[in-house]
Amino acid sequence: MKANKDFILREIAGESILLPVGGTAQKMSGLIDLNESGTLLWKRLQEECTERELVEVLLQEYDVDEATAKADVEKFIVRMRENGLIIG
Repeated sequence: MKANKDFILREIAGESILLPVGGTAQKMSGLIDLNESGTLLWKRLQEECTERELVEVLLQEYDVDEATAKADVEKFIVRMRENGLIIG
């Protein structure tokens, strides 16, 4: 899976926001806000990766167990897919 290039990450007033660009901006009104771990995962998704690789990112960055990291990644992927933010 990989990030949809129709969305770009911007830091606005200390918040990480995904902004739609191009034709997507005309179809979608609103912004997607990301927390710290979501921002980390989004940055990893700039290159093709697997769910397992995203779990590894969280395990390396945070003091969490594998089950928690896996659950967080699954929720993140569902949210991103629902909004058309990731491909694959």
